[in-house]
Amino acid sequence: MSRDERILVGIDTSDDAGVFRMSGESALVQTLDVITPIVDDPEDFGYIAAINALSDVFAMGGTPLTALSFLAFEQCDLPMEAASLILKGGLKAMSENRCAVLGGHTLEDAEIKFGFAVTGTVHPDHVITNSGAGEGDLIYLTKPLGTGIASTALKGEMFPSDMVEGFVNGMKRSNGPAAEAMARSGASAATDVTGFGLLGHLWEMCSGAGMGAVLDMDSVPEMAGIEEMVNLGMVPAGAYRNRDYLEGRITFATEIKDRLWPMFDPQTSGGLLISVPPDRADSLERALETRDVPVHRIGMFRTQPGITILPG
Repeated sequence: MSRDERILVGIDTSDDAGVFRMSGESALVQTLDVITPIVDDPEDFGYIAAINALSDVFAMGGTPLTALSFLAFEQCDLPMEAASLILKGGLKAMSENRCAVLGGHTLEDAEIKFGFAVTGTVHPDHVITNSGAGEGDLIYLTKPLGTGIASTALKGEMFPSDMVEGFVNGMKRSNGPAAEAMARSGASAATDVTGFGLLGHLWEMCSGAGMGAVLDMDSVPEMAGIEEMVNLGMVPAGAYRNRDYLEGRITFATEIKDRLWPMFDPQTSGGLLISVPPDRADSLERALETRDVPVHRIGMFRTQPGITILPG
């Protein structure tokens, strides 16, 4: 079956969203993202689910325009008041990111799920994919790791109460400003860090570009308290799956093995993983700082295959 020539980005490189050319000046960016509850407060959960879905469009260099919501729940388990709060949180996040919600769909399901299908636009010549990195490009990460570990600790009532607000606010922070910065600075590639963890998504970037990468362990940001939670065994099953999938693709010193869990940790509403040529790095850093986005240079791409993690 022949591929529609209007598809600029499809499923070939496991990118964040699809891109469909409308004209020489405009293309649609489309994605669908649904998550299960990661926090206790229903309104916060709805807000985070919306930010998580919007990130796919931002990671492609796009501007979100419209969205459709999806909510699955069992009426006997989730009161209608809580369902309304989930929707309220999602609508608030979409409104703050200037994305219009046109409607949505609900259904009965034993497990609560919420998310959005989001449509945005991008100029066909300015699409940022996950496969455009080149040799020597520098790698930046805009949010600290650890949301999966923290959520596991929260469910196990092992999460420090004084850290909950910071954990939630981090996931509620939009990747829109980071996306503006990378687009203005000429980023060569990007993706948002979600379910496959930092290393899984970096592997996708390497595979798509035919590159390898080297990371500096001490430069990779983590949420406060994550090491202690790992030591308590608060590692989600998804982190084990990510580690098993990447076996043989990653090289690291034995002594840092137990410190790698945050890099395997599946993230919800994680940051952008950005590749930029060295001569544009200063421009990216200034643009991120101007928008109050944390700047973390964590490594670089190289032609040698695989991902090598240096102990720092």
